[in-house]
Amino acid sequence: MGGVEDDEPASKRLKLASGRLTGLSNGSSLTEPIVGSRDLMARPPQSEGDKDVLGSKGVIKRVEFVRIIAKALHSLGYKKSCAHLEEESGIPLHSSAVDLFMQQVLNGNWDESVVTLHNIGLKDENIVKSACFLILEQKFFELLDRDNIVDALKTLRTEIAPLCINNGRICELSSCIVSSTHCNSVGSSNQDNGRIKPRSKLLEELQKLLPPTVIIPESRLEHLVEQALTLQRDACFFHNSLDKEMSLYSDHQCGRDQIPSRILQILEAHSDEVWFLQFSHNGKYLASSSNDRSAIIWEIDVNGGVSLKHRLSGHQKPVSSVSWSPDDHQLLTCGVEEVVRRWDVSSGECLQVYEKVGLGLVSCGWFPDGKWIFSGINDKSICMWELDGKEVECWKGQKTLKISDLEITSDGKQIISMCRPTAILLLDREAKAERVIEEDQTITSFSLSRDNRFLLVNLLNQEIHLWSIDGNIRLVAKYKGHRRTRFVIRSCFGGLEQAFIACGSEDSQVYIWHRGSGDLVEALPGHSGAVNCVSWNPANPYMLASASDDRTIRIWGLNSLHVKHKSAHSNGTHYCNGGT
Repeated sequence: MGGVEDDEPASKRLKLASGRLTGLSNGSSLTEPIVGSRDLMARPPQSEGDKDVLGSKGVIKRVEFVRIIAKALHSLGYKKSCAHLEEESGIPLHSSAVDLFMQQVLNGNWDESVVTLHNIGLKDENIVKSACFLILEQKFFELLDRDNIVDALKTLRTEIAPLCINNGRICELSSCIVSSTHCNSVGSSNQDNGRIKPRSKLLEELQKLLPPTVIIPESRLEHLVEQALTLQRDACFFHNSLDKEMSLYSDHQCGRDQIPSRILQILEAHSDEVWFLQFSHNGKYLASSSNDRSAIIWEIDVNGGVSLKHRLSGHQKPVSSVSWSPDDHQLLTCGVEEVVRRWDVSSGECLQVYEKVGLGLVSCGWFPDGKWIFSGINDKSICMWELDGKEVECWKGQKTLKISDLEITSDGKQIISMCRPTAILLLDREAKAERVIEEDQTITSFSLSRDNRFLLVNLLNQEIHLWSIDGNIRLVAKYKGHRRTRFVIRSCFGGLEQAFIACGSEDSQVYIWHRGSGDLVEALPGHSGAVNCVSWNPANPYMLASASDDRTIRIWGLNSLHVKHKSAHSNGTHYCNGGT
């Protein structure tokens, strides 16, 4: 909805300087590893009579498979079934020595359990010592609990100390002999109530410490199944449904019908180009802003129908952006180098106007607690106000541009803005530190992911870059295919767990990419002018909105819908697409 930084006032029609455009690519810039070669080259062919392995790949060992099933049966409480499986297969869940060891631990036969531990056949002496330490520490605390101070001290001196490990813990145990009060604070590790952990808890700790070949970890089968489902989900190109809908009965694969690709409503209340739109955090409202100098709050009903709630008038210049308060009860609107207005969502009343004499405001946003608002100024500074309009702080210098998005992380620590045409500033308010994302091309817009870990950056050269800003800044992926030659075009994260990237385009289409692979999923026709902005409903992964120069907003949903009657307040035909 406008050009990049320029000495002239910002304008929707301001052209962006660019070189000759290269050919477009709808593919990903990411490379994928070659798989399968190791299978063919490294594994000898499996003989038909091989009883030691299972499955078509020959990688599942029969003994391990049976033991894991037996462990799952035992954990589910099917102990008789577990015993029958062991008997019929001839494969024991545990060796007799391990079974004896586990029973000794549960019975509190500490000395015998230490002897049995040494007879299990563990090769790593450090593991043996650590396991002995846990057992003898439990013995120590149980002796203290029975006020048997002499035997507890003897155990510490003659059994625990000679292990020569964890000297800090030994000092803590020594203090327990002197002070019972201190002993209560030290206690045995991972303890909720009292200083003695249940013996079953001790056994769990020992199971985690010992090799899985000796004692199979708890929930191992569940972990393997969850891992397989997660890999199927992550590999699913169109995955946009809740995980609870996945089944073990068949491999998981979503169809294209999971992506919002059908126009459900056309909203025609603006009288000029629609530049910006954004769903509320709870997904119950949509706000849009336009070159017609107004903003509109739209309400979404339980069936997904969108209707006009309030038209917000008062700006003397086109409205470039909007920002929802953290609780969605209020809305900020920003005029082009003008003022920021704060509105009550319920009544549509203007509550406050924020301005600086002789200067224009160019962007707006909320602090996470909802007590302050902030804005970029056309003198390249960023200012913060209390809700009543009192200016609290101002960061001067090269902090923002006349045309720049503005974001703040959910912890309130980092303010993000374009500080130069090719750079994005990450300003740490508390540490007074600055980090910068440097691009080779002019930046036109950006958006922050819901988890504050990624930044989506639109560039002059018709690319969208995904940057990780969690820790060291690094480029993660690139998305190509949309058209942008003159105007500011905005993109967004969206879908279930924000697994997709959506963007407008000057060819009147909405583009959707798979975030992980970078592959183009959909190019949605429908608008008759440049699509300036898109927003994906955070509460409904099947609802997408787009704003265009054709003066309309289009609501996109799934294809498998039922047509409903035309509503008098919907500004178009309404199709049922589920609630938000």
